[in-house]
Amino acid sequence: MTRMGIIGSGSIGAGLARLAVAAGHDIMIANSRGPETLAALVSDLGTGAQAGTVDEAARYGDLTILAIPLSAYESLPAEALSGRTVLSTGNYYPSRDGRITVLDSLDLATAEYEATLLPGAEIVKAFNNIVAHHIPSLARPAGAQDRSGMAVSGDSDEATALVSEVVDSFGFDPVDAGPLAESWRVEPESGAYTLSTPPIPSRSTRTSPRTPAHQSPRRGFAS
Repeated sequence: MTRMGIIGSGSIGAGLARLAVAAGHDIMIANSRGPETLAALVSDLGTGAQAGTVDEAARYGDLTILAIPLSAYESLPAEALSGRTVLSTGNYYPSRDGRITVLDSLDLATAEYEATLLPGAEIVKAFNNIVAHHIPSLARPAGAQDRSGMAVSGDSDEATALVSEVVDSFGFDPVDAGPLAESWRVEPESGAYTLSTPPIPSRSTRTSPRTPAHQSPRRGFAS
């Protein structure tokens, strides 16, 4: 069992919370409106779930899951998240988050940008290339022939291994998608975005480095 905090109680946060509780994990879920607004969700989730403040969830257990808009990352308690494994599910959507120059220029992947907002946190990217309602519907037991792969990107081997174990327990096969600099491959406008079984090679079989920004097939994303 892993103890984890979940910040965000929308479709993705609540969906991951349900998978976590079903897998026997102990969770604390939080949102920006306060724990009293989560009473119905926590009651529905049952044993193993509790509500807390954002700061409490940021410090709770072995890792923290972020299921909030990218524009809300700056309001997170960065000090509380420093030194922790942080599973980030977020993506950059300019229509929602506003224009961010360093992302529009493709100089950084979204996960790399998030790391600048949360210094000291070990960011690991997962569940950002899946439609929210597919999170519960595609989860399968280990060994199922129709089990979906889930891309996992991170710079820390230890943090990535922890998130991979969690992804597996949630009902998906973790797929090593390389370091954060390569995580653009499963961002919006990429070929693996919203694919249920993304065809991403393992770190050991990857032969080419990240495409330079000026050559990237995602160049149109900045327009």
